This record gives sequence, C-alpha cells and structure tokens, in this order.
Amino acid sequence: MSVSRRSASRRSASRRHNGGNRAVVIGLGRFGGSLALELVTGRTEVLALDHREKVVNEWADRLTHAAVVDCTDEQALRQLDVHNFPRAVVAIGAELESSILATSILAEFGVPRIWAKALSRQHARILERVGAHHVVLPEHDMGERVAHLVMGRMLDYIEFEDDYAMVKTLAPEEAVGRPLGQSQLRHRYGVTVVSIKRRGEGFTYASSETVVQRGDLLIVAGRTADTERFAELS
Repeated sequence: MSVSRRSASRRSASRRHNGGNRAVVIGLGRFGGSLALELVTGRTEVLALDHREKVVNEWADRLTHAAVVDCTDEQALRQLDVHNFPRAVVAIGAELESSILATSILAEFGVPRIWAKALSRQHARILERVGAHHVVLPEHDMGERVAHLVMGRMLDYIEFEDDYAMVKTLAPEEAVGRPLGQSQLRHRYGVTVVSIKRRGEGFTYASSETVVQRGDLLIVAGRTADTERFAELS
C-alpha cells in the first residue's frame, strides 16, 4: 500500500475550507475520477483509492489524498482510516466482486452514507443487500434522461424515485402575462412551478404572485407523466 499526498500547506488549506467535510472514493475510473475531482472542487476533503498505481499517480496532484490499495482488504482500509469517514462512494467499474466486497466492508464499518455504482439492475440489488444506501447506474440513468429529452420538448429532465420528476421548459403561452396563482397550472396539469428564469437573469423562486413572461424558463415538478405533458405545451 502506498500513498500520494498534496503538500502540507494545500492539505491544511483544504481542511480549513471544508469544515470536516470528507468522503472516500473507491475506484478512479472515468466515473470515480470525475466524481472525486468534483467533490474536491466543492471543497470536500477526498481520500481516493485504487489498486492501480499508474491511475492513482495520474490523479494524486488533483485530489486531497490518494492511495494505492486493495480495496477489498479490510485491514488496509482501516489503516487509511476509511472506517471513520462519514461518506463513501464505491465507483469500481467492471470488477463486480470487488465492487460488492468493498461495499460490504464499508457497511460493516458502519459508514453512515454509502453510494455505489452498479452496471446492471441485478448488480444494483446485490449492492443494496450488502449495505449500499444509494445505488447509481450512470449509463442507464443517463440513457433514460436523454430518451426523455429526445422524445419531448423539455430542455432538461431529472427523474427521482416514486414516479416524480423535475423538468426545465419554456413557459407555455397560456401562462404568459398572468400570475401563477391565476393560471392554476397545478390544478389543471398537476405540476408545481418551483423556479423561473428570465432572459439575462438567474433563476429565482416562483410564488403565486409571479407573473410569467414570454420566453421565461420554468422549473416544474410533479409526477413524471404530468411534467412531460406540461412540457409539451411549450
């Protein structure tokens, strides 16, 4: 096991900014590496782990801490203090056994929040059974999202659990020039306008008094089918 670290000054700066916000990322493939870098950008102290020395060396200068380690070795993970981290992401790709074992070890450690990458629905179910709190299927989820964008007129789309979604869409003509409370979009279409953006301005929270203008972008939330139906009005 070997460890690569930033300089002491950079580590100290990171700790000052992140306020103890820490996460372990296991697996530095395209998904894990991008995720770890985004966490660091968001001022999270990241311990990135991978068994491939070349890969770890490629990422070491951009992450808070990086170590070459067998992520299925419980003792090695303990030596790196993984059991004391509040968050962990198992981003291992095609090595299913390693993915499952690493997730199981983190669960046995009692890590409060564990995310794990799955390659299939069956893989996802196994990860959940061994202790993952959140499972993501990046390619499947992105495929679903793009399909909705291709099929509909929405500008962006995020689907959550229990048939709930949020979409970004242009304001329909029937809502233009009227306060949201008067247009009764929730009653007529089952959606709630949660945010609005005008040209040249940022997004702001929407209220019943907000008057919609032509060309406004709306963020609406509701049942998946209802949000899709509403987006078709634009």
